[in-house]
Amino acid sequence: MSLHAQLTPEAAERLRAQKRNSTLTSLLISILTIVLIGIILGIWAMASIVVDQPDIVTYKGSSNNDDTLEKKEINPSIQRKPSAPSSAMAKVIAANTTSPTAIPVPDVDVPLPSSDFGDGDDFGAGWGTGGDGGGGGFGNIPADMRKRCSKADRLQRLAENGGNEQCEEAVMKALRWLKTKQKPNGSWGSEKPVAMTGLALLAYLGHCETPLSEEFGENVTNAMVFLVNNNMKQNGKSASDLQDKHWCYEHAIAMYALSESYTFCKQLKIEHVVPQLGEAVKAGTEWIIDNQTSAGGWDYAYNTAGRPGDSSIVAWHLQALKAASATGTKFSKIKGTVSDGLDFLENTQAKNGGFGYGFNKKPVGTSGHFTLTGAGALCFQQHKGASNSKARAGIKYIDENSKFNFANREANLYEHYYSSQAMINHGGEQWKRYNKLFRDELIKNQRDDGSWPNPGGQGSHGDPVYTVSLATLMLEVYYRFLPGTGGK
Repeated sequence: MSLHAQLTPEAAERLRAQKRNSTLTSLLISILTIVLIGIILGIWAMASIVVDQPDIVTYKGSSNNDDTLEKKEINPSIQRKPSAPSSAMAKVIAANTTSPTAIPVPDVDVPLPSSDFGDGDDFGAGWGTGGDGGGGGFGNIPADMRKRCSKADRLQRLAENGGNEQCEEAVMKALRWLKTKQKPNGSWGSEKPVAMTGLALLAYLGHCETPLSEEFGENVTNAMVFLVNNNMKQNGKSASDLQDKHWCYEHAIAMYALSESYTFCKQLKIEHVVPQLGEAVKAGTEWIIDNQTSAGGWDYAYNTAGRPGDSSIVAWHLQALKAASATGTKFSKIKGTVSDGLDFLENTQAKNGGFGYGFNKKPVGTSGHFTLTGAGALCFQQHKGASNSKARAGIKYIDENSKFNFANREANLYEHYYSSQAMINHGGEQWKRYNKLFRDELIKNQRDDGSWPNPGGQGSHGDPVYTVSLATLMLEVYYRFLPGTGGK
């Protein structure tokens, strides 16, 4: 006879409940385990994915010989536009790199810029009446210039140099306006797209926007690709139309912008983003060196057998040469070329400190105002130093004769793009007076969409990209350059 212990109904019910709870717990643990394993496998799989860089078709290296060079270009049917990089990548600029764009070198000697910019047959007449150029010296980029790449540091430099937060807001509105006007091929402008793209690109670089920038990275990259493609397929020459005698302006502007771009990309170690950027800089700069007149100038269509040149064209080329020097690329005869160019400008300066259009030392037009004085002064500052006597004479002329007023059609952006750079390089009370002249006038005349109206008068141009680019570069002057005095 065996004895069997039996559970009471209450105990049996508790056991059944415990088994149910145990089963549910095991099931829940199994589900969670499966989910966790899935997450781990997912992370591992994502980490193994190779992220494609934008495909940009390269071309063979170029030389300076027009007859032997093979035409090369990026194939637009194959090239994919790069997407805007992440904000984490963009922070690399502010945290680790110096800015390679236009920076006046302390040993630069600045002659007084002349206010005139042509005789009606130069950049001014052929383009509207004026042109812009990034100014400032180059050389070894000072670490202090990285401050333009952070909003907080830009605002600090704005405050230190006479700007304000409204200047920064105006620049951002302008860059966003330009973003909406860029064409699918990376260019800007209805006419002279090479020059307009160069000006717009300089405006982005002046705000430390590079291919790594989150908001404008794609715009900057595509502009670089457009300019490189144009240069390489024309054997080192940058122009919308080589049959237009004014293409010398386009070439110099493009080389200025491409050289700044190359310096940025080298410092960020992203040269691969735009293949052949360095080759375009090399070929285009050598073209400038090889096509200077015997008098030290540059002339329309790079004619070396006619007149000596004119100061409006010369100023652009001296800026381009300074930018090219900052890239670290070796160029033949560049020092002698710069020296001859400055000799040319010296022969255009009048006794009153203003820089004229040519060797007759006369201003453009009948107003008697030397609108190229800022251009001349800036070139001497870049290459000789702000203490140069010709630069100081030019500064004095600007201080005593400048006007800037949209309502009176006296806002010559071509003239004041140069003058604003030359004056901040000089510093002191003369800069303070000049800053009061243009800053608020420029800000209050900006439209809600970020553009500016055509100011009319001398130096104006029908393409709004031209107007916006010049105005933007003027408002970036507070942090784009180190004052030539070294006082900041």
